[in-house]
Amino acid sequence: MTTRRYKKQERHEQILLELKLKPHVRVAELAKQFGVTTETVRRDIEDLGRDGLLQRAHGGASARHAGAHHDLDARRHQRVAERERLGRFAASLVAEGSSIMVDAGATTMEFARFLAFAETRVTVITNSLQVAMILGQSPATDVRLAPGEYLPREAAVVGTETCEYLANYNVDACFIGAAGLSEVGVTEAIAGFGAVKRAMMRQSRARHFLIDASKFGQTHMTRVASLDEIGSLVSDRHPTAPLSGVLRERGVRMLSPDIQKSAPARV
Repeated sequence: MTTRRYKKQERHEQILLELKLKPHVRVAELAKQFGVTTETVRRDIEDLGRDGLLQRAHGGASARHAGAHHDLDARRHQRVAERERLGRFAASLVAEGSSIMVDAGATTMEFARFLAFAETRVTVITNSLQVAMILGQSPATDVRLAPGEYLPREAAVVGTETCEYLANYNVDACFIGAAGLSEVGVTEAIAGFGAVKRAMMRQSRARHFLIDASKFGQTHMTRVASLDEIGSLVSDRHPTAPLSGVLRERGVRMLSPDIQKSAPARV
C-alpha cells in the first residue's frame, strides 16, 4: 500500500488537530503517519512553536495551554517576521517632535527599534528597560524611564510608583502591546501590566494598540480596555470576521501594512 504524501501545510494542520485530541504527540509517530523523516517533523514542530501554536517538548510537542504566556525572551523568538513588519509600520505613525508613552513587550521592542533607526525626534516615556535602551541609542530621542517594582522576566517595572509617575505627564499618543484581543476587549496575561497600560491610556491624546494577528480571539485574565477605548489597532494584518465587524461597529481604526496603502496619518 502506498503511503499518502502530506504537504507541509497539511502536516502542520494535522499536528494541530492531533493536539486538540490528545495532550502530546511524538515525533516518531508523526513521521510514520506522514511518511517523512523525523527531521522533517522536528522542523514542522519548530515552525509551529515559533508561531506560538504549540509547546515543544522532549521527543515531540504538547498542546498550548489556554492562557499560557511565555516570558519576554521566549516571545521575542516567536513570529519574528510579523513582529518586525508591525513594528516598522507602527514607527511610521510617529510624528516628528511628538511625545509618546510606550509599554513593555516583544512587539513594542520592535517598534522602538525601527523608531530608533528612523531617528525620529521624539520624547518617549516607558516602563520597559529594553525599550529605553534601544531608543537611548538614538540621538534624536529623549527617553524617560519610569520607576517601580522590577520584573526580571519582562525587563520592566510595574506597580503604584510606576502609575503615579506616568500620571505626571500628558503625551500625544501611547503605543501599547497586549496579550489578547477579542470581542471582550484588550486583555493582558502578566500581573501588573494592565494597570500600567491603563495609566498610559489616561495620559494620552491618541491610543494605538500594537497587537499581532496571532493574538486575535484570545482572552486573558486582566481586561485592559473595552473595544470602545482602543482608538487604533495596529497589526501585521487585518482582522477577519467576526472580530473585524465588531471592531468596526465600535469605531476602532484598523491599521496594517496590507490595508494602509497611502501615507498613514501621524500622531
